[in-house]
Parts: sequence; structure tokens; C-alpha cells
Amino acid sequence: MSQPLSPGSALKVDLQAWKATFDASLSGSATGETRVKQHGVYKSYLLVLLMVILAFNFVDRMALGIVLQDIKIDLGLSDTQLGLLSGIAFALFYSLMGIPIARWADRGNRVVIISLSAAIWSVMVSLCGLAGSFIQLLLIRIGVGVGEAGCIPPAHSLIADNFTRAERPRAAAIYAFGGPLGFVLGYLLAGWLNEFYGWRLTFILLGVPGVLLAALAWFTLEEPRRSPPDFKQSELAASVQRCAQPSLKEVCVTLWSSATFRHLLFGFAIVFFFGYGVTLWLPTFFVRSYGMRSGEIGNWLALIFGLGGLGGTYLSGVLASRYAAHNERLQLKGIAFAKLGYGVLILLAYLSPNKYLAFALFLAANVCGYALYGPLFATIQTLLPERMRAVSIAILYLFGNLIGMGLGPLATGMLSDAFQLWAGAESLRYSLIALTPGFFWAAWHLWRASQTVMGELANSPSIPRATDPSGAGQTFDAV
Repeated sequence: MSQPLSPGSALKVDLQAWKATFDASLSGSATGETRVKQHGVYKSYLLVLLMVILAFNFVDRMALGIVLQDIKIDLGLSDTQLGLLSGIAFALFYSLMGIPIARWADRGNRVVIISLSAAIWSVMVSLCGLAGSFIQLLLIRIGVGVGEAGCIPPAHSLIADNFTRAERPRAAAIYAFGGPLGFVLGYLLAGWLNEFYGWRLTFILLGVPGVLLAALAWFTLEEPRRSPPDFKQSELAASVQRCAQPSLKEVCVTLWSSATFRHLLFGFAIVFFFGYGVTLWLPTFFVRSYGMRSGEIGNWLALIFGLGGLGGTYLSGVLASRYAAHNERLQLKGIAFAKLGYGVLILLAYLSPNKYLAFALFLAANVCGYALYGPLFATIQTLLPERMRAVSIAILYLFGNLIGMGLGPLATGMLSDAFQLWAGAESLRYSLIALTPGFFWAAWHLWRASQTVMGELANSPSIPRATDPSGAGQTFDAV
């Protein structure tokens, strides 16, 4: 009688079987069914790795917010200098560098770009812990922004090349998990590390995972342009791959000629403006209005952004892929209503008489708020030609970050100062209340985009047909 395998032996057998299947698929000796299964495993791995990289793209920003007061005391900085470190200086370079990096991504090796970017920003995050002056820390933060600019646009482009049109909403939503996951890790890790080891060692330690992830991406991910996918491409898809990259002017003209993209761009920028104005002031709101301590606030916000953000992102992607896989009009209508719900819920939260009701409302609001990203990014990637995808995302973030990250928190603070004459200590509460109608404005643009998207997709050259990778002779939307 054969002896049962030990866990270690079983794992070894599984790895050997996986490697044999992989080698067979490369050599062409694997069956069509095996190649499909192998490609499916790789796609899942690609998505998870890109999601984790995105999470650490956000971690340092949350960490900076947690340790700002410690940096202020250690380096003797003013609030204006702290605002420059966390606001427009970072946002300016992050946004502007996104365009040339995205241009590179639309014609070059996106795996190399993501790997190098992750390594650069991670090293820069660690160097933050060694800064001895405001100028040094400012220059390092600019370096962080330059590095982080190379994460999101090439990742979305890479995902679009590995997933079909029907799969993209769910894939984009899973990738977007990295945002709320980064919020959770940033609040929790930075809070505890700073408490026990100080802000300098906090930054040094937070940079280490990104370097490891960069190496993992470099050695394990594949660029589809260099390694064609396992399923047979149609003649149209192949011609798209071979076409020359359009100029930046041609890209901008194409994007602006699309009414759908214009409304998505305006909606995205408006969401970022009011969203950053809300998010970065939330800890201060709970300190001033409810007398809470920073440690308690960090735990609550990690829970809210974790459950609400992850839940909203996942649900929107799954529902879009399951019930509206080829109906972008319905997807955009759904996120328009979700954004309306977000505005109503945070308005009620600001008016809440106690902190627990406010936290519950913010949790529900985040489920609605994070429903935006999967369908929005998936629609853009389906709407545009392959050689314009990374640049389109970079342009979205250019406007979103310059307007949102750079000006949103400033607008909130200015309103709070203006209201202080009659609202006193509650001026920030009324400032945040005054900003909530902005989300209804954003929802209107999303709704307008839903009215034009199907007509534009019907005439889009970026939706070729491809043969079923199983070899059964069926066709499906390749993009």
C-alpha cells in the first residue's frame, strides 16, 4: 500500500507538475485545454501581484499623514512646509511624470517599467527616514512621486492586454483593491511602527517590501508584446499590435473627441478634488468634533477603508462582470448612482450627533465610493486603442491628482478658516458639509458618459474578435 504524501512532498509534487505544465505550454506540446488553464493561473497571479504593488504605492502616503506631527517636531517645520511635503510638491511631479512614463508604457516593456518604478519609489521611501532637513525631505518626496507615477498607467494597460472585455470590470476592480488595502496597511503599520520605533525607522522599514515586490515582478511577469498570448489572435488584433505609436497630440485629439472620455475625465477629477478634500481631513474632523485620539482614529479609519473600500471595489467589479459584461452603459449608470449614494451618506455622517453613527455611515459611504474604479477603468481600456491605454490613465491621474491632491485639501482648509468666525470649533464640520454637493456633480458626469458609451464602442476599432483559446472554434471579444 502506498504511503500518504507529507505536506512537504505534496507541495514538491504540485510544483513539479506546475513546472512541467508550464514547460509544455512553452514548447507547444501542451494541449489546448492545458494552455488555457496555464494562462488562467498566470492571469490570476499577475492580478494579485499588481494589486499588492499598488497597495504599497499608497502605503507611504498614509504613513506620511500619520507621522506629520513627529516630523514637524523633529525637523522644526511649519504647517506650510508640511503641506508642501504632503500636497502640491508631491502631486505636481507625480502627475507630470505620469505622461512620459505612460508614453513609454504604450510602446515599451511594461513589466520593466513597473519593476523599476516600484524599486525607485521604495528606495526613496526608505531614504525619507534619513532626511536631516526640510529640503532633503522635499527632494526625496519628489523622488517618491516620480517613482510612483510609473505604477498605475502601465499596470492598467497590462491588465487590458491579458483580460477580455467581459473580464475587465472584475479584473480592474480586483486591481483597485490595492487602494483600500494600501490605506489599511498605511494606517496600521505606520501607526504602530511610529509608536514603537519613531518616524525615521518607520519609513526605512516601509520601503523594504516594495524592493522585494519589484524583484518579483521583474523575474516572474511577462510582457505580452514580447511573448504572445496562448490564444490565436485575429488579423485585426495582430495589426493593432504592429501599428506605430500615435503622437501625444493624436492621443489628446482622440481622447477629447470622445464625449464618453470627456465626461469620465471631468467626473474623475471632481471626485478626486472633493475626495482628497474629505479624506485628508477626516482624522482632524474626528479630533475636533468628537475629541478622539490619533491612535483610536487610525484603527477606525483602517477598518472603514478596509471593509468599505475592499467591499465596494469587489462588489462593483463582480456585479459588472456578471450582470453587465458587455453593457458599459449599465455599468456607468450603476457607478453614477453609487456616487450619489456616497454624497448622501457622508452628508449624514457629518451631521451625526455621535462618533459611532458617523463611523457606520462612513463605512457604508466607502462601499458606494469605491464602486467607481473597476467599471470606470475597464470602460476606458475597452473604449481606446491598445497604444493609447496607458496615456489615457495617466491623463486621468494628471488632472485628478493636480486638482484633487493639490487643491482639494487646501479648499477644505480655506473654507474652514472662513467659517470659523461663526462656527467656531465646528468650522471644519461645516466646511466638509459644504463640499458634499460636489459628489452629485461628479455623478452627473458619470451619467452623461453612460449615454454615449455604447454608441462609441460600436464604432471603436479596439474591439477585435479572437478565436476561443480552447481551440473549439468559437469567437469572443478579445479586448
